Amino acid sequence: MSIHFEERFASHPSDVKHYDTQQLRDHFLIEKVMEAGKIHLVYSHYDRYIAGGAVPVNGPLELTAIEPLKAPFFCYRRELGIINVGGKGTVSVDGKVYSMDFKEALYIGKGSEKIVFTSENSAQPARFYLNSTPAHKELPTRHITLKDANVLQMGSQQTSNERQINQLLISKVIETCQLQMGMTELRPGSVWNTMPAHTHSRRMEVYFYFNVPEGQAICHFMGQPQETRHIWMVNEQAVISPNWSIHSAAGTANYIFIWGMAGENLDYADMDVVQPNQLR
Repeated sequence: MSIHFEERFASHPSDVKHYDTQQLRDHFLIEKVMEAGKIHLVYSHYDRYIAGGAVPVNGPLELTAIEPLKAPFFCYRRELGIINVGGKGTVSVDGKVYSMDFKEALYIGKGSEKIVFTSENSAQPARFYLNSTPAHKELPTRHITLKDANVLQMGSQQTSNERQINQLLISKVIETCQLQMGMTELRPGSVWNTMPAHTHSRRMEVYFYFNVPEGQAICHFMGQPQETRHIWMVNEQAVISPNWSIHSAAGTANYIFIWGMAGENLDYADMDVVQPNQLR
């Protein structure tokens, strides 16, 4: 079977304080997102968020409903966001084909039945990163490029967090039910993302790190601001961030990460900021 999935249950912050390294990784780290010829999905009980990846190589891969959805097809009650982090590929949505290059996004609305991924070149396959959330109404499928994105320049060289935030699937660019996605690129010499850190009680996030050079790593910080924890990650891994947790990281080299959010809060700027000297 080309689709592999697992469920992750929600954890109370008081319990997480007692987790050891392996428990933190088991509950929050998504170690395998991309695998040639397969679709990998993690169904999180935080806002019923699904994150995963599809890497079509020798033929197309179809996204069908997984058992926890109890649905006839994947987007029966869901919306889906896709960002390509590999070679050129296509996504077919109910017979309409969308060509996707590196760093391009696609929004697929509730009610879309047949979703199929293909790569243009099997030697350089597309690597489709997937995020999905429950949806309350049908919205049109739309292809989003970096030219369409709402771009923010944040941070500075002095604080080692100079970065460009490409808001792709966000209310200023496209209407969604609750899913929001974007891509943050660190400038050369900058290592920190999402600093100052923050929490937001009305939404959760998933971070996916890619373009991390071989032999390098990301140290992702999570937990309540006054009692933080960390998880070491490598290229093409993702991490689940509960609504009560900060989500920030530093890398041993430059990298890019994709953030995805879900919840009742669609205001990107609605957050509780925690200054670096306030973290514990």
